[in-house]
Amino acid sequence: MEWWSTRTVNHLADLLRRHLKAIRSRWRILPPGKIAVIVLAVLRHDQRLADMAGGNDVSESTVRRWRDELIGLLAAQAPRLDRALKKVAGQGGEVVLIDGTLIRTQRRTGRADRRNYSGKHRSHGLHFLALTDENGRLIWISAARPGRTHDNTAARHDHVLANLHAVGLGALADLGFRGLDNDVRDPVVVTGFHASRTHKLTPGQKTANCVLTVGRAPVEHGFAHLKN
Repeated sequence: MEWWSTRTVNHLADLLRRHLKAIRSRWRILPPGKIAVIVLAVLRHDQRLADMAGGNDVSESTVRRWRDELIGLLAAQAPRLDRALKKVAGQGGEVVLIDGTLIRTQRRTGRADRRNYSGKHRSHGLHFLALTDENGRLIWISAARPGRTHDNTAARHDHVLANLHAVGLGALADLGFRGLDNDVRDPVVVTGFHASRTHKLTPGQKTANCVLTVGRAPVEHGFAHLKN
């Protein structure tokens, strides 16, 4: 069954080969290409470790070790936020799109999983913050955080505002990021206008919100591509 492109499998296999060479470990019970396919099956299709182990005549702990090993190698490839923004600015970009999303996970037992429940989405999961360019191409994604994490909390933890300031870039965001940038006259993070019971939006503010929504649309495509 062709689940992934040959390019994806080869990329993971090459990462593993270079890692094995770096640590001077030349032997694995299966070749790197086969290990890459097994790990992709676990990560992409949620195949049970025991099933993948039995089907390939290895132990469950071995498959778990391969999975964790390749996750670590992939994580090391992720760009740092400051470098990603510097690259966008160097290519003439002026604005990035920022948003948070919840990657749903299964509910686990125990108190430790309570923080993974998102009241907003009414589901358990992990929260990620991501930046895309104006065309929706993913340029950076944060580490996973508990599902109940607020977008602003994640942005402050990753010093998004300071990094944007450092390279002279602006960002378009939804109302979930209100309060991240308190500069009213010349904000770096633009979030639009918020209506309340006591404050109705003017026609001009409604128009500005519509323009912002259109400008932010590509970030949703970027998230859809990420989840797919």
